[in-house]
Amino acid sequence: MNDLDLIRKLAVRLYEKKAEDITALNVGHLTVLCEQMLIASGRSAAQVSSLCDTVDEFMNENRVPLRRSEGLREARWAVLDYGFLLVHIFHRDDRAFYDLERLWTDGENRIDLPFDQTVPD
Repeated sequence: MNDLDLIRKLAVRLYEKKAEDITALNVGHLTVLCEQMLIASGRSAAQVSSLCDTVDEFMNENRVPLRRSEGLREARWAVLDYGFLLVHIFHRDDRAFYDLERLWTDGENRIDLPFDQTVPD
């Protein structure tokens, strides 16, 4: 499975766990930190924590090691670093404040995801 397929499948897993506003971006041409970013929101600290667990379980299943993480204890903005991929899981209030998409979207670098987030569940 290539990196983009892995990211899309991870996004689907987060979508199934009721993550909100899931966005995937190609950022390799903008930074040396990673090639892609996956950004999602949860409605509460408990959901943010659960979504982080979901990411970690999925990446372990696919034999992608976690390099480092930040913010897991507070569960307001957690960052999971998998080398080629940074996963940001926000509490929805913090996501609006930091607005990472504004920093990392160049208008052409969104990764298409295989679900429609405009349709309410």
